Amino acid sequence: MNILEYMKDHVLWLDGGMGTLLQAEGLMPGERPERWNLTHADRVVGIHRRYYEAGSHVVNTNTFGANILKFSEEELEAVIAAAIENARRAAREAVCDHPTFVALDIGPTGRMLKPYGDLDFEDAVGIFAKTVRLGAKHGADLIFIETMNDSYETKAALLAAKEEAPHLPVFVSNAYGEDGKLMTGATPSAMVALLEGMGADAIGVNCSLGPKALMGVVEEYLRHASVPVLVKPNAGLPRAVDGQTVFDVFPEEFSEDLYEMIRKGVRIAGGCCGTTPDYIAATVKKSAGLSPVAVSEKHRAVISSYTHAVVFGEEPILIGERINPTGKKRFKEALRERDMDYILREAIAQEEKGVHVLDVNVGLPEIDEPAMLRAAITEIQAVSALPLQIDTSDPVAMEAALRRYNGKALINSVSGKRESMDAVFPLAKKYGGMMVALTLDESGIPASAEDRVAIARRILSEGARYGFTEKDFLFDPLALTVSADRNAPKETLRAVRMLGDMGCHTSLGVSNVSFGLPARDVINGSFFTLALGNGLSAAIMNPYSVEMMKAYYAFRVLHGLDENCADFIARADSLLTVSATQSAISSVTEREGGSELQRAITQGRRERACELTRSLILEVPPLEVVEREIIPALNTVGVGFEKGTVYLPGLLMSAEAASSAFEVIREALPAEKGSVRARVVLATVKGDIHDIGKNIVKLLLENYGFAVTDLGRDVPPEVIVDEAIRLQAPIVGLSALMTTTVPAMEETVRLLRERAPFCRVMVGGAV
Repeated sequence: MNILEYMKDHVLWLDGGMGTLLQAEGLMPGERPERWNLTHADRVVGIHRRYYEAGSHVVNTNTFGANILKFSEEELEAVIAAAIENARRAAREAVCDHPTFVALDIGPTGRMLKPYGDLDFEDAVGIFAKTVRLGAKHGADLIFIETMNDSYETKAALLAAKEEAPHLPVFVSNAYGEDGKLMTGATPSAMVALLEGMGADAIGVNCSLGPKALMGVVEEYLRHASVPVLVKPNAGLPRAVDGQTVFDVFPEEFSEDLYEMIRKGVRIAGGCCGTTPDYIAATVKKSAGLSPVAVSEKHRAVISSYTHAVVFGEEPILIGERINPTGKKRFKEALRERDMDYILREAIAQEEKGVHVLDVNVGLPEIDEPAMLRAAITEIQAVSALPLQIDTSDPVAMEAALRRYNGKALINSVSGKRESMDAVFPLAKKYGGMMVALTLDESGIPASAEDRVAIARRILSEGARYGFTEKDFLFDPLALTVSADRNAPKETLRAVRMLGDMGCHTSLGVSNVSFGLPARDVINGSFFTLALGNGLSAAIMNPYSVEMMKAYYAFRVLHGLDENCADFIARADSLLTVSATQSAISSVTEREGGSELQRAITQGRRERACELTRSLILEVPPLEVVEREIIPALNTVGVGFEKGTVYLPGLLMSAEAASSAFEVIREALPAEKGSVRARVVLATVKGDIHDIGKNIVKLLLENYGFAVTDLGRDVPPEVIVDEAIRLQAPIVGLSALMTTTVPAMEETVRLLRERAPFCRVMVGGAV
């Protein structure tokens, strides 16, 4: 039976936790659960069988951590083959009368991707690809990507699944924190945009907290998703009792909460850490009388960054045009010299001026555009949380950028030319993306609005073959210069109105209308006002244009989009003083608060932080630079992180910038002054290879002057204790991700208490 067909008319029941059940069967601290597929197959089969008999349609293989980082290629294949066969055997032996499916379970690698960590995106895709290939080879019915807390790693896993096993359905589930966001800052709305855009068959949430705490996240998925939503919560919060992990939400309460979620529209449900077949049985029984809520198309025209989504049609969207070499001599020099800091300052400056999206165009004939565009996209996303418009006419460069983009991009552009559609549509389908569609074709730009709209209709018709609808396009009916044709603006405005009446969203490069005229900003502002009045959805514009910004904020006030006129009032002074020709770069230096070095650190600009530190230590003692500049900058970012205004990637990039500054200072200090604070020993405990949290802690501690000894991953308790004693370290930090490794953490703490009573212990991790 086809699982996607079955899901159309039924609630699909998943299984529950695996780790705690394996512990109950005798899994020892530090043992890799995946090896039990080979060494204790009967016990694994027994757990799977109990889930099928409890009502689960889908059982996840015992392969959560099965990847090439933990196993050799030969051993990995043996583990995955055995895991799939164990689930198949359980289905054959189970006494149940419902369809059964085997899902290849894929969890995170445990490493953070560049630029925030040390794992390259393509390496991550390769790691997941090996697991997916083996799962497809040995007969999995679907792929279940789960417990992902980083949007970028989620994309890598989904891309691997789509490339290596395009015939298999893919379910994707993310783990959210108490703030309703992923560890790296993504909202549910952003993840829906990314995952739907890339073609996931079902999306949702798992692990995290208990079901009640996930209700808000689930409701947000249901509001935005046009594909089935899944939920797989923990049985509350875990505690270690007598070497075992226990949870605080029991089957009856769990089943009531999931009943409510299914009543609201969840179509796929199960449990994660701490849940057992009893939880699944109780939930299936509780929800037996519920008819599944139909999945509805939400028609959202949306793009996203790694933190948030931007929706077209709710209010006008500003797309900053300054990262573009056209007519910009200094920008061309920056591209030739690969001066990335100049590009980053342009990005930061436009974000500060209030644009919603950044256009990124690095096309110069004499440079390697695919490499430069890929680098620019990656670097800009490290310092800005705004979604990006990938602006190129080169399909190779477009794919290079889309592949690395962390989110759902705006693609600029496709046109009515057959060659253009054939090149761009497959890329948008594979990587996800909303397309700017130019109303021109092989005959050029039509003079009349009707003919431009006719091209838009052809683009829609061709796009429908790929599954695209109006929501996947942002139509640009093209602003032509009024000095060459006095009727051109009128026809463009008519086209904007006609496209809007068709249910399409529209965009314009507004400043094109004024080429060849003096006082261009006056014309641009007036044309923008007229376009907004005709229903324009977005504008590619100069955020330093006083007239454009006046038009935008006044329009929002007059159309009831600015509650209590708050945004207009907040920006009133700047709207009277901003110059249309003001340099994007100079505006960065006007940012309130902090010195230039502090701003370079808070913005995560590593190269600039190095340059400024080298200059500063010629005048100021190095340790004074640490106390006066670096520590205050880190404190500023830390406060923002605590308040939720700075996300983890921003925190890490600031820490990297501070590290760059510290390196300059270390080189200038006498050797004996290199360490100014206490020694700290860090380790991921035995049996666990996940070290994202540990690496973050290490980076920040080093920036504050602590001497950190990092023992790495999968470290036995005795090694940790011996090192703490050898160094007489007053602090040991222990990290663990998996429920099954909590006992190893407990064992390490107990040994530290016995042999190193002088040492204080801090612990962290997903559980």
